[in-house]
Amino acid sequence: MEPGEPGEPEEAAWRGPGGGPLGARSLLELAVATGVAAWAAWAVLLMPGFRRVPLRLQVPYQPSGPQQAANALALLRGRSGKTVDLGSGDGRLVLEAYKQGLRPAIGYELNPWLLCLSHYRAWKAGYHGKVFFLKKDLWKKPPLATKLLAELPDEARVVAGRFPFPSWTPTSTLGQGLEQVWAYDMKKVRRAVQSSTEGSWVQEQAP
Repeated sequence: MEPGEPGEPEEAAWRGPGGGPLGARSLLELAVATGVAAWAAWAVLLMPGFRRVPLRLQVPYQPSGPQQAANALALLRGRSGKTVDLGSGDGRLVLEAYKQGLRPAIGYELNPWLLCLSHYRAWKAGYHGKVFFLKKDLWKKPPLATKLLAELPDEARVVAGRFPFPSWTPTSTLGQGLEQVWAYDMKKVRRAVQSSTEGSWVQEQAP
């Protein structure tokens, strides 16, 4: 928890380590970052960004835990270049990727409240203007796997947390349960897709 900022009301019920009151922004950060926000906070702050998302595709906001973030970054260790977090939430993975030297680091998020929190976290960490968070509605685009397959270069690596790509075979994986992450090297994914497509074509042509 972070101490409240100057000028926050003294009657705030939550207080930081130094005894000072926690301001509204710090309370929001505490609730979202720890994943313990009450249902009311979900309904008021987070749900609006999901109203336009098809019901079958809706996934509740689940912030990455420290271990999951560490696992994701471990699968990117030794790599360089542009990093994009699709559905960046509160921005923590984007900030950690930037620290690891993966630059530029960009997060795409639909929910405006989470975007505000991301910008605040970047400002507090001293990365304002160095990392970028953009509002994008990914649900208006083609299915994500198809889009990535069509647009990413062969040397790209896709890392998924908690929700793997069901039709792709991961190059490597790390962690278990909620902390598990999967890495997909696009060159290998393309080879597998092409082999599958050719195999299907041969079967269709068989008498």
